[in-house]
Amino acid sequence: MATVSKYRNSRGATLYRVRFRTPTGQQTDRRGFKTSREAKAFAAQVETSKLRNKFVSASAGRVTIGELGPAWLARQCGHMKPSGFRTLDSIWRGHVEPRWGSVPLGDILHTDVAGWTAELVTHYSATLVRTAHSVLARILDDAVRDRLLASNPARGVKLPGRPARRNVYLTPEQLQHLADDAPVAYRSLVLLLGVGGLRWGEAAALRVCDVDFLRRRVQLHRNAVCVARGSSSAP
Repeated sequence: MATVSKYRNSRGATLYRVRFRTPTGQQTDRRGFKTSREAKAFAAQVETSKLRNKFVSASAGRVTIGELGPAWLARQCGHMKPSGFRTLDSIWRGHVEPRWGSVPLGDILHTDVAGWTAELVTHYSATLVRTAHSVLARILDDAVRDRLLASNPARGVKLPGRPARRNVYLTPEQLQHLADDAPVAYRSLVLLLGVGGLRWGEAAALRVCDVDFLRRRVQLHRNAVCVARGSSSAP
């Protein structure tokens, strides 16, 4: 059980110390409480967190986001498409790390995260803001699971809504005019995209073997994506 004792600091003031054991059995303490009531409240909080299996050591809160971010990114690489991973990496380097990289976990407040997203909204799209918040929140989620944080201060922050997307379609006549005005080498491609509804990456990845001319069918097996200056073809 946690115990409370008083002591005097170098200036002669009376303060209170809480001694307790961590879940691993290590003896430690927290000092500097100005009143016995504050010290007893902290002692009760420690014991309750241990019973609920939610104890977080004070030293864990000194780990910074900059220390956790690269490892989190590496864990995403194995199950994401290259284009999606590149987006996360860009958001991390351009928006999350510059703001939070040097901040200890224990110093991150919910209101600070809310202020950060509100500032981003004034300069960037709702999609970018939501992605940047997601990167930070998911890093903190892992910190909670690893007992570095008791709760995630990024969760519950109000985010901008995704704007409704308005789709615009060409009429058959407009599509025909576009195909006729395109270079001869691209006329068939324009018609294929317009009539078949293929995405550009799907059309770019097509091979001759994917087209059944007799049955007038195109089978989609791959999707070509551009990653940085290179490209890759995903199934």
